[in-house]
Amino acid sequence: MSQITVFDMAGNKVGDTELNDAVFGIAPNKNLMHAMVVCYLANQRQGTQSTLTRTEVSGGGRKPWRQKGTGHARQGSTRAPQWVHGGIALGPKPRDYGYSLNKKERRLAMKSALSTKVLDSDLVVVDAIKTEEFKTKTMVEMLKALGVKGKALIVTAEADKKVVRSAGNIPGVKTATVGTLNVYDILNYDKFVVAKDAVAKIEEVYA
Repeated sequence: MSQITVFDMAGNKVGDTELNDAVFGIAPNKNLMHAMVVCYLANQRQGTQSTLTRTEVSGGGRKPWRQKGTGHARQGSTRAPQWVHGGIALGPKPRDYGYSLNKKERRLAMKSALSTKVLDSDLVVVDAIKTEEFKTKTMVEMLKALGVKGKALIVTAEADKKVVRSAGNIPGVKTATVGTLNVYDILNYDKFVVAKDAVAKIEEVYA
């Protein structure tokens, strides 16, 4: 069990908490994290791009000239792929790009990403992340007090509408709950700002 400092939203140290080494202290598997990121991005693709083949473009019903004797190459339609305004050969059609890794791989990739944040000293634990009103200033002041610069991922145990709305206008800042965490977001954001009760929930899920 490794210890990490716990701060309040004003940036003051309020104590320490132990991190479960089975979740936050493993040797990161870079290959598996990369595979999980690629899988996540593939699943985000809509796959709605579509091109028209020679059977779908309009026109081209008549043979443009006779087969022989013109000096031109033989042509059967003005909508063949080599013609301007012709159909597209082997172009993209709507498809599903999604796939999944197995459960053990997903869990190990998540624990590797979390451990990476600890190794890089990019994990910031806050005793409680909450605000009494919808106010961006509250979240900006919290991040400033904690010394968080650049992109930051704020994680709470449960969805908090006030926290989400208050952080929504800050460039480079995203909010998430334990249930919506993914490897891509953990690695994509510079700092991992997490509530103390969310840490306990993460350990409960992945330990």
